[in-house]
Amino acid sequence: MNLENVKPGLQSECSVLHSLSVDGCSTNDILDVHLEYNWNLMSSPLVHLPRTASALMIKQSPLFSSLPDELLVDMAQHFRLHQWKKEDNISADNLMTHFYFLQAGQLEMKRSNPDTGREVTLDMLYPGDSFSIITLLDGKPHDVILAPLTLMQLISVPMEMMRQWLWIYPELNQQFLPYLAHKMREMEDLATSFVLHNITTRLSRLILKHLNKIRAYNGSKEDEHKSHLINGLSDETLARMVGSVRQVVNKQLQYWKSQGVLIKKRNQIIINDLDAIYKEATQMHASMTNP
Repeated sequence: MNLENVKPGLQSECSVLHSLSVDGCSTNDILDVHLEYNWNLMSSPLVHLPRTASALMIKQSPLFSSLPDELLVDMAQHFRLHQWKKEDNISADNLMTHFYFLQAGQLEMKRSNPDTGREVTLDMLYPGDSFSIITLLDGKPHDVILAPLTLMQLISVPMEMMRQWLWIYPELNQQFLPYLAHKMREMEDLATSFVLHNITTRLSRLILKHLNKIRAYNGSKEDEHKSHLINGLSDETLARMVGSVRQVVNKQLQYWKSQGVLIKKRNQIIINDLDAIYKEATQMHASMTNP
């Protein structure tokens, strides 16, 4: 493999891939193989892989996507790769020392009442999300439970380094502030939803928010938009996300199932009638604006 045509900051990545017998290393190949190679390197709940993240991986985060390549290459030496397994017990103390960016997988951030055992989901994180913003801003511990719902791949940077970058690089700040506002609006919506909306409205809005189009869809092109799914979320997880209990959420889902609105399988909900879900989600808003 000829490294002369590869950017200097990526040559080390190509060298590693070359040692793995990867021919024709392109920038896309670097990212794809890099992710696949590290995906299987797991031996503990929090794995510190033996090398830094690449500039290409860092660029996947919306916060860094618009930064110059030269700057990303310089920043990359401060990032580390991690992998967390599903249902691993991850200490929230990690949030005091490092700022994390989710590359693959799904993470639930929740809080519990030790006296009653009740839990509520504060945030559901997907690839592209970063955490913990609160600790980044105030430097105080964040009382949350980190619950990986799938196998996860993350990159992290020391918290103090992230704070310095926000002061030094206006380009990074321009990306960070809109993301911060987005997360604040989500928290506002969550709080008001618990107070103003019933379980049917809350659940329908949650479904609309977290829908993913079925990847293995085999129907006609005209009907493709009619089938959607929520994958990997149990009734108990959905209940935590809408501030309810599993029995109430299951009752509503079973009702929608009897009406043909959805098909319910184990940890999978396939939406057949998206218009019906949308109607339930907007009914409260319509009644409030049109008395």
